[in-house]
Amino acid sequence: MSIFVHKGTKVVVQGLTGSQGRFHGLRNRAYGTQVVAGTNPKKAGTDVEGIPVLGTVKEAVADYGADTSLIFVPPPGVKGAVLEAAEAGVRLIVVITEGVPAQDEAEFYNRLVRDYPNTRLLGPNCPGLITPGECNIGITPGEIATPGGPVGIVSRSGTLTYQALYELSQKGIGVTTCVGIGGDPVPGTNFVDCLAAFQFDPDTKAVIMIGEIGGAEEERAAEFIGDKMDKPVVSYIAGQTAPPGKKMGHAGAIISGSAGTADAKMKALQAVGVQVAANPTEAGELMAMVVASLPDGPPPIKLPPLP
Repeated sequence: MSIFVHKGTKVVVQGLTGSQGRFHGLRNRAYGTQVVAGTNPKKAGTDVEGIPVLGTVKEAVADYGADTSLIFVPPPGVKGAVLEAAEAGVRLIVVITEGVPAQDEAEFYNRLVRDYPNTRLLGPNCPGLITPGECNIGITPGEIATPGGPVGIVSRSGTLTYQALYELSQKGIGVTTCVGIGGDPVPGTNFVDCLAAFQFDPDTKAVIMIGEIGGAEEERAAEFIGDKMDKPVVSYIAGQTAPPGKKMGHAGAIISGSAGTADAKMKALQAVGVQVAANPTEAGELMAMVVASLPDGPPPIKLPPLP
């Protein structure tokens, strides 16, 4: 199984005709993702290498069965794009765009919670998510992901998401789903949302969680792991040498006083039995040991079908 997306997921790319939307939309399609349409009101009626360009997301839902939106529009247009997708009835909105104003993020996040509770938001400023061998939605390089489980990955850091996938692939360990939640202050989907989904998924036997300094999401995740999870979790917290009071990379990665430090997050996770790695490579090594100790051993790797 997988969480959130699978081979039947149908994607509409908002911003398909832009350079980034086109590049990654076509890469997603080449991976096997059902990219059924794109939108650009000014270019409706055209196509991008066979992918029809429509005027609205509503048309993509009605005419092509789109259930997921992938957003590549510039920051000022993200709020409108998110609300348009939600109003059209998609169940998942993935926002790749970086630099979305925090006020806009807070506004459309709360609008979705209030008015569209059945629509999940991932991002903004995230790499997207991939269920290896089935679909890739976003900017994650699918070549480094091994299908077949038994590990789920959730990460705040984009590049460390890729490294976690690569470290496991180098060890022949498959992944059910890898979710990059992004590092902005107002993430649509958080650690607890993903951990709960992985706990429920019967094919996910263990989880890698990549956190970073700033905020309190890792501490909330630790509380959830201690109270609700019986699956082993390995974690790495980025920014262990970051000086207090400085923003490091993401808008959400800023330490305020004694809150949000790597040390506090690591201690909270260790207190509930999470194995915390000193670096990303060690996280892969620890997970390899976890997988080797699973009751049934690692499941056979299922290779994707030949094109």
